[in-house]
Amino acid sequence: MDRLRLLANSVRRNYERVAGRFEAGVQFLEQRYTPLGRFRPGPFEGWSFLWQPALLGFVGMLLILSGCSFTNSPFKLNMVNTWFFGEPSGNPVGTPSQTKYILSVVLVYGGLLLLMRVWLRLAEVMKLHRGASLKTLWWTLLLWAGPMIVAPPLFSRDVFSYAAQGEMTSYHLNPYILGPFSLGSSPYVNPVDGLWGNAPAPYGPLFLFLDGTMAKITRHNQLATVVGLRLLETFAVALIGYGVVLLARGLGRDPGEAFVLSAMNPLVLLTLIGGAHNDAIMAGLLVVGIALAVKRRPYWALLFCSLATAIKAPAAIGLAYVAWTWLGARATLRQRVKPILIAGVVAGATLGVSTLLAGFGFGWVKNLLSNGTVRSWAAPATAVGMAIGNILHSLGLESVSTTAVLSVTRFLGLTAAAGFALWLLWHGERRGWVRSLGLSLVLFVELGPVVQPWYLAWGLVLLAASYQGREHFWLLALSITGPFIGIPGGRQLLAGLVHSNPLLIAVAVAILGGVLLLPMGRWTQWSWPENELEMAT
Repeated sequence: MDRLRLLANSVRRNYERVAGRFEAGVQFLEQRYTPLGRFRPGPFEGWSFLWQPALLGFVGMLLILSGCSFTNSPFKLNMVNTWFFGEPSGNPVGTPSQTKYILSVVLVYGGLLLLMRVWLRLAEVMKLHRGASLKTLWWTLLLWAGPMIVAPPLFSRDVFSYAAQGEMTSYHLNPYILGPFSLGSSPYVNPVDGLWGNAPAPYGPLFLFLDGTMAKITRHNQLATVVGLRLLETFAVALIGYGVVLLARGLGRDPGEAFVLSAMNPLVLLTLIGGAHNDAIMAGLLVVGIALAVKRRPYWALLFCSLATAIKAPAAIGLAYVAWTWLGARATLRQRVKPILIAGVVAGATLGVSTLLAGFGFGWVKNLLSNGTVRSWAAPATAVGMAIGNILHSLGLESVSTTAVLSVTRFLGLTAAAGFALWLLWHGERRGWVRSLGLSLVLFVELGPVVQPWYLAWGLVLLAASYQGREHFWLLALSITGPFIGIPGGRQLLAGLVHSNPLLIAVAVAILGGVLLLPMGRWTQWSWPENELEMAT
């Protein structure tokens, strides 16, 4: 044990040294090569400037909406009758315009870069100065979310699978056994990604109940069901905002900063509203449950965490933390047994009622790893497995399948995540249990078989109100890089520009260069400590 402790301390020291140098390097580049260095430091003058980042972020969202509205945009599904605008006609004439395609990509990437810059600087201002008006921040959230609410489903086709599973549920076709293609020639089937056409659903019974109810409310209209799900996820993001403010106040943190880091996070807006992913519902219920636990309302906390688990299974980690910390840090292991049993009863009752409402049993449990069919280099456990498989094949060991190697590396990744989560749970009350829960969820994503950007929201919304030290830097880093995971268009943009006319190249460079280098206003000076700004100038 002593050797393990020494090894752990050595790893921690090396991490702190390397991470510190990396963070310092990023800060130096920002100070030296961005417009931030153009301002001289001055005293903070209050929050009257908030209209500026609100407007700039809205412009960024409008750029994204504009780029995704082209008929051949690579960021959405280009299929007839899947949205209200921007879709190809039933009888297309001519060939798609390469110029419009490149302009679409430039506008979306330009909007993303502008949004990231604005949010990053606003988050840094909120870190250094407390007391921003929550009412103003709520209006800013509404302004930023507006374009995402009317935009077609972005960066993912999952919402079409949700809609098809809702239609299946409404007709009592078991989504835990059958895939969306079981609907036959239904309009719900056409937009579903072929990868998931015959895949059973891994979602909890409460989501299937909500999903099926939405299909009934919309009278089995495919497009209306998709719109209903988008609105449901938008409401869930508002629930995240409410819950994280409640949580921040319970932890003695600035609610404004937590709100900006969670509900106004580009990762949340782009993937949970723009992509209409059901992770928003899970995260909203979970963060409210954790906030209630912090406020010493454990039964309500267990109920909300159980409801979150009935949407997606990873929320069960929140149940474990609430039960474990119920009696406080000095509770013995024997004393913790009763809260754990109560948590089991509440979770069992909630899942049981949800299962009765959905009507399909507990088949979702065996489907939890069904997304493992996706092989992405963004997931370290999968990337290592694919790399080892490729190396073995290049050495002539063709008999060793990549699938077998992936089974091993993914198992090791999940085992490591479980080990870290147990260690964080055991030391949670010393480290801050909400913070430990957020880190556990992030680790399960990063070490899991598939890393999707919307999965990161599970832990980040909790860390928004509980982070410590350098975790703030990594929270920002994951939030601004996450939306770019797997995003299409970058390679096509570069290839298209090489073969395009000079005028198109000039327009693309002007848009992207402008959003990267244009000063955003004097308010950005308050995102840096004064002594560091003096060094930069």
